[in-house]
Amino acid sequence: MRRVTWVLAIVMCVALIAAGCGTKNAEQVVKDLDHVIGKLNSYQGAGKMTLQTGQQAQQYDVEVWYQNPHYYRIALTNEAKDVTQIVLRNDEGVFVLTPHLNKMFRFQSDWPENSGQVYLYQSLVQSIVMDNERHFTEEKDAYVFDVVANYQNGLLARQKIWLSKKDYAPRQVQVSDENNNVMVKVSFDQFEFGKKFEKDSFDMQRNMTSWNIQSLPTSGTVGDTAKQGAAGTTVQKTGTMDKAGALTFGILEPDYIPQGVKLQDLKEVKLGEDKAILLRYSGTYNYTLTESMPQTKTVTSLTGDILDLGYTLGIVTGEAKGLRTLTWTYDGVEFRLSTGDLPETEMIRVAQSVQGQVGK
Repeated sequence: MRRVTWVLAIVMCVALIAAGCGTKNAEQVVKDLDHVIGKLNSYQGAGKMTLQTGQQAQQYDVEVWYQNPHYYRIALTNEAKDVTQIVLRNDEGVFVLTPHLNKMFRFQSDWPENSGQVYLYQSLVQSIVMDNERHFTEEKDAYVFDVVANYQNGLLARQKIWLSKKDYAPRQVQVSDENNNVMVKVSFDQFEFGKKFEKDSFDMQRNMTSWNIQSLPTSGTVGDTAKQGAAGTTVQKTGTMDKAGALTFGILEPDYIPQGVKLQDLKEVKLGEDKAILLRYSGTYNYTLTESMPQTKTVTSLTGDILDLGYTLGIVTGEAKGLRTLTWTYDGVEFRLSTGDLPETEMIRVAQSVQGQVGK
């Protein structure tokens, strides 16, 4: 009887040890992640990204390609508006491409090494490794980290990252503001390490010309409705113009206006050969927003600091304590937000609130 008891005790101990071998603590997982990043050669991921930065959530299909040492391709597609933009990095620089409109921004930058991106595996792992006060939990098939959000956008405070227990591939990311409101969510449907890409997968010309163009999209227009300006003047919103210098996008007003700021006036201006709309805001902060659809330029080269707007990249030019301009493009519309006193976090919020209006 005593022998049977000892045998049962040994079996139970072995079972407990075996069960313990299947679990890891935060330090062990972090060590493994360091090893994965050290051997990282390439990957391809795809999923959904939701931005809750305006009055309504905006959802994008996101596809991410990476190949060592510094080749990136991120395709962001807004299904509701049938608009795709590609962020590309190769030996020639960083590009933001809108293939179906043959429009391109080109930057000279070491992006994304100098700024984290919620959909890039390296950024997620770095935020886990660098946060010594990380929170760690386990779910059935995932390790979950709650860490500081290390992004340019000062509105984002923390993020939760779900990693597969099997191979540490990302499953889901939720980025929250300081009030624990989820502002950005990425859910990966597919992620593959060691992906083999074709030789010209990161070539700018291939990504511009190989796009399957069935027909050019028709942007929505805003009807001729009157708007009472903040200064008491009545301004007419314009619809489409003639082919000579057509504004086919209507007027796109940001959903977000900083507290103490009002729209003062809205007028049509000229930017070189292109017609544009200028919206002037004043109050606690003073800034202008210019919107145009350049008809002749297909390439715009800019030098400055890149800002991640979530749905695209923008670039800030000008002096740090002087007049600064944030420039970005979306669905063929080029935006220029110029200010001498609007903080960078507020510039991002204004820019992000425009994207929900594009194509309405």
